[in-house]
Amino acid sequence: MARLKMKTIRELNENDLKERIHQSRIELIKFQVESSKGTLKKNSGKIKPLKKEIARLMTQLTKLENK
Repeated sequence: MARLKMKTIRELNENDLKERIHQSRIELIKFQVESSKGTLKKNSGKIKPLKKEIARLMTQLTKLENK
C-alpha cells in the first residue's frame, strides 16, 4: 500500500477513511506478526510509516465526525 499524502487523505469521505484504516491495521498486524517471528526482513522499515499513516487517517476521520 502506497503512502498517502494529506492532500489525498483530505479528499476521502468518511466511509473511504474507515476502509483505509481497516486495511492499514490488517497490514500492520501482519508486519508485527512477521516481526515477532523473526521473518520480517525487507519490510522492517514499513512498520513506523504505516503507524503514522493510520494516525493521519484517524485524525482526518475525527475532523469529519466533529463537523
